[in-house]
Amino acid sequence: MDPQSLVRSIDEKASLNFLSRMVQHRSHSQTDGEIELARFMAAKMGELGLESELQPFDNGTRYNAIGRLKGAGGGKSLLFNGHLDTNPVTEGWTVDPYAGLVDDKFIYGIGVSNMKAGDAAYYCAVKTLIDAGVKLKGDVVLTYVVGELQGGVGTMAAIQNGVKADYFVNSEPSDLVAITMHAAALSFVIELTGDTRHLSKREESVNAIAAACDLIPRIDAMTFRNAKSEVHRSINRAHVGVVHGALGKDLEEWRPPQVSDFVRIKGSARYAPGQCEEDVWADMRELLADLEKRFPGLKAKLVPEKIEGRPLMPPFEVSPDSRIVKAINRAYESVRGEKQPTGAITPTRFYGTDAGHLYAEAGMEGVVCGPGGRYNTMPDERVDIPDFLDMIRVYLLTILDICEVA
Repeated sequence: MDPQSLVRSIDEKASLNFLSRMVQHRSHSQTDGEIELARFMAAKMGELGLESELQPFDNGTRYNAIGRLKGAGGGKSLLFNGHLDTNPVTEGWTVDPYAGLVDDKFIYGIGVSNMKAGDAAYYCAVKTLIDAGVKLKGDVVLTYVVGELQGGVGTMAAIQNGVKADYFVNSEPSDLVAITMHAAALSFVIELTGDTRHLSKREESVNAIAAACDLIPRIDAMTFRNAKSEVHRSINRAHVGVVHGALGKDLEEWRPPQVSDFVRIKGSARYAPGQCEEDVWADMRELLADLEKRFPGLKAKLVPEKIEGRPLMPPFEVSPDSRIVKAINRAYESVRGEKQPTGAITPTRFYGTDAGHLYAEAGMEGVVCGPGGRYNTMPDERVDIPDFLDMIRVYLLTILDICEVA
């Protein structure tokens, strides 16, 4: 069967039904539901004839589902990577977040964009090849991990268990564009300590809230030293997401007539391949030193925020001329009849994904490309049906290109 016939043979209804079944699993991160979905995926891969296993990690409390379609030999291997764990449901939903509802435009559900549509797409691509009797030279490895929302601990466990291939596709939601670079993600805390007075003697105080108001726009405008190029610098970003100011480190709020002498700021920073944490901290400390000069008497302290058991998600980069990038570009153009947007593209360039671990820890070349994105992580989270179905087609053609028909 030629590639275009294979593309046309995709069972669209069955593919949507499979994604709906995935959505119906309440796989909130670090709950029994993510274990049940991992078992479901392992069982479904076994039904296809893949070598399938549940790999335990974190003292046997969490599980990744790993499947391998063995090739005949002589071709390159391709690994697909996606996470099963989801965020909790927020307020504002108008449809059942667990029903896997399909209408004439969208499929809905918590986690359907981030990232069960990508998970289902590569399963359905492999199923289509198997149903058509296609034999490949190279292996196809399907990884369904958990713990991406805790810094990628599931993918790191899979790597430590020897899961690897020549190339990878990470299926995080990118609206089908090919992401060849994204940032590392780290968190920080800044503590500003001033000197309180009653409002009647405000001129004698060191107002921590006023200093915070001066500082926050400067943080939001930051880029960091040692960027290898302007493209690399373009994925530098710092952001303040939490500000709390009041009296003392306990942040007492019951005396608003007094000048606030303490502010705690929490934020996140993004930096590029070739830069490092130390670059970020050095530039932030310089910023805080300048703040102390503008507010004499202020003490500004930077606290890198690290959560035990949650690793830093490293940056990711691949050459646009890599074989895997060219393969997915060709597949996209064949399916959609136009060039695939490729590069460090907003908003995905500011993501942290498991691609960083596959790149940094396993030394693999890969690309980030998945369905969903524009309605990601919001009430009535959903994915455009044409995007989901086209992603299956793109993945199928990419597999044929990389692994080759035996």
